[in-house]
Amino acid sequence: MWASSRWQGNLFTRHAKRDQWLQQYSHVFNAVEGNSTFYALPSADTVRRWVDNSEPPFRFVLKFPQAISHEKRLVGAQAKTDAFLERLRILDDARRLGPAFLQLPPTFSAQHLDDLAAYLETLPTEFPYAVEVRHHDFFDQSTNEAALNHLLAERSVDRVIFDSRPLFSGPPSDDYERESQSRKPQLPVQRVVTARNPIIRLVGRNDVRCVVPWIRQWAPVVAGWIISGMAPYVFLHAPDDLHAPQLARLFHEELRRHTHRVAEMEAWPGETSQNNPRQLALF
Repeated sequence: MWASSRWQGNLFTRHAKRDQWLQQYSHVFNAVEGNSTFYALPSADTVRRWVDNSEPPFRFVLKFPQAISHEKRLVGAQAKTDAFLERLRILDDARRLGPAFLQLPPTFSAQHLDDLAAYLETLPTEFPYAVEVRHHDFFDQSTNEAALNHLLAERSVDRVIFDSRPLFSGPPSDDYERESQSRKPQLPVQRVVTARNPIIRLVGRNDVRCVVPWIRQWAPVVAGWIISGMAPYVFLHAPDDLHAPQLARLFHEELRRHTHRVAEMEAWPGETSQNNPRQLALF
């Protein structure tokens, strides 16, 4: 997400208006996970405004609508898929398109793998895609997982890595963490790469320092991917969205310790306007 009024005064300038948030967000970060498309498809005009309020190399990583993944379960979803692809094409033409990712429901098991294969076959190959699975069949380190990974690799589709270990590393410290623990899945973490844009979704805690051990685990892995020529995406989530930008900055700082191919993060507009120092660092 990029639209949070609670970021005013730190990531955003204190009096930034809503239509300025994306521009200020994209000044600092180079991608956003677009979760809103899971719930409703934005109009073409809205997507064009996203383009106007951002500049390359910024990328939108949009989630496939739940009408496709959860309601239709990939079957008979061509009309809804075409509408989603039209939005992706606007971003692609403007060089703003990151991998569109298909989050499958937890009931989508290995017995439905043929449906996934058939659906992926219908998608235009010029766009990048990723798939997030949540059924335990696909984490068996055996036949089912191998079949999924082979399917994705064969079609150059990335497998999303969902890591909620930090979130579940202790009892909830507040209502935000309690709610997040009730909603987020606990899945094995497989560091598998099936294409050139590995995606990590790391769910942390509101005390961002509690997440540092996992940041230190992932940073050298991501650095290795970058050095090998891949273009990974890393999204940091916090139960309370207020803390998500700080988590992202901590990860970025640690990543730069492992590769010089990552530039220094731009100063946050809210901090620059108030001449505030950065409030937290790993070391």
